[in-house]
Order: sequence, then C-alpha cells, then structure tokens
Amino acid sequence: MEDLQISAKTVDEAIKKALTRLNVGLDEIEVTVLKEGRGGILGLGAEEALVSVKLLKQDNEDNAGNENEELKAARRILETLLNGMGIEAKIDIISPQSILDEDGNDNPVVFNLIGNDLGGLIGRRGQTLDALQYLLRLIFARQTKSRMPIMVDVEGYKQKRFEDLKTMALNVASQVKESQSSIRLEPMPAFERRIIHMTLANDPDVATESIGEGEARKIIVSPKYK
Repeated sequence: MEDLQISAKTVDEAIKKALTRLNVGLDEIEVTVLKEGRGGILGLGAEEALVSVKLLKQDNEDNAGNENEELKAARRILETLLNGMGIEAKIDIISPQSILDEDGNDNPVVFNLIGNDLGGLIGRRGQTLDALQYLLRLIFARQTKSRMPIMVDVEGYKQKRFEDLKTMALNVASQVKESQSSIRLEPMPAFERRIIHMTLANDPDVATESIGEGEARKIIVSPKYK
C-alpha cells in the first residue's frame, strides 16, 4: 500500500483521521509530519497540518500464515461469493478496537474489503453489505459446524458508522437533558439501534426505547424522571 497523506487542522487530528480510515492502531503505523500547520491571524494565513502515514504491516499478507483454519475457510467462502458477484476486492482481516456486530459480539473478526467502486456493495443503509455478511455466516456455519463472530466491511464503512452513531447518541442525550423532552431518531437497522442503546445504557439521566416494526423501527431517547 502506498503511503497515505492526510491533512487536518492539527497533526493530532490528522493522525486520528488516518487511524480511522485505515482501521488500525497507533502502533501499526509510521507517521511522518510533512507540515506542522498554523492557525493564522483571524483566519488569514492559516495552513493545515499534513502527515504521511505508512502501514508497518499488511494484515492479510504478513499474517496470512498465522490465520487459523476457520479464518482460512471463511476467507475462501467470501472470495467465492465475491467472484460470483463479479467483484474484485482485496480482503484484509482486522480486529478493530471498538465495534459490535449484529449479535452484540464485541470486537468481531472483520473482513474489510478494499478496491475500486465498492460503494454499490454497501447499499442503502448498508443493506447489501449485511446480506453478503449473512450469506457468509450461513455458509460458514454449515460447512464448519461452528460459529465465529464475522463481520464484512467495505473500506472501514461500519467502523466509521459506529463512531458516528456513538457521537450522535451522546449529542442527542445532551439535547434531551437540556430540554427535558424526548427525541425520536430516524429509522435504523438493528445493528445501528444496538449501538445507540449500548452507548447510552449507563447514562443515569436518559432512557432509550425502540418502537415501530421492520424498516420503520426507530429509537426514542427520553429523560429519566425521578
């Protein structure tokens, strides 16, 4: 993989953006600061920081020999499914630091697909991606007679969505506390609703509830009255 160049207001922000985009930890990259950046005066003369990020290792190349038999079987199934769909993509196996799958499993094994024009594989609200993941899990379970928390992602889409939903949940909770009024969120799939519920589960001042059926199911965030 070529070095990734990321710009942001500060060096720290640029590094965080790079970690999110690559779905790796700080110990897995080498950072070169190309520009420190400066704030300018009243917005004039401001210049963003620029960093160059290099992966220290490639998960599916350097660690291919360390994959256990179940991972190898799951990879083969996914490759077969992608070939049948006429999709060319590189499969990276990663273990993100913070993400839940649809069954509530923390830090599942993620097959992260990387390639050109893969946006259509995500689909509306990730529905196409979820369908591919469902097929992979179903075939894997039947062939191996075992269960493994497998998630299929496209260029970190679910990890980014995970972080965005956590931020949204916290912002909505603050609004509910300030207004002491309930807020109804837009309809979400079960995976996304679970993230909202778990993010706010330990908040003593708000409660979450799912209402509706099917694709119209949504969450209401309400104040907890004493």
